Amino acid sequence: MATIARMSNARLVYSTDGGDHRRDTGDKRGVRAKGPALPNDGVVRVFREKGGRGGKTVTVVRGLDGGDLAAVASDLKRHCGTGGAVKGAAIEIQGDHREKIVARLQASGYRAKLAGG
Repeated sequence: MATIARMSNARLVYSTDGGDHRRDTGDKRGVRAKGPALPNDGVVRVFREKGGRGGKTVTVVRGLDGGDLAAVASDLKRHCGTGGAVKGAAIEIQGDHREKIVARLQASGYRAKLAGG
């Protein structure tokens, strides 16, 4: 049984009933999507994304091998002169640097292409 405290105007103030309701109901607002399902064809895809980031644009690189992610992310951040991170199986670079990243990946021997809009 949950403990609920209410103020005099009947507005919920505190509840011990399982925490954040969005987590329990499956409402994913505020949680970044994992991205589109990609075919396993050896092509590295470079996306531009804005959703769920407070209006900030990031360039997302998907389709790289897991062992290469940290080294490639470091190289791309240095090449673009910006920050970024490895999140899951993707590299996120701050800003829209799609053309620059595709050119760098192709020069490094990867089959890379622009994806998305």
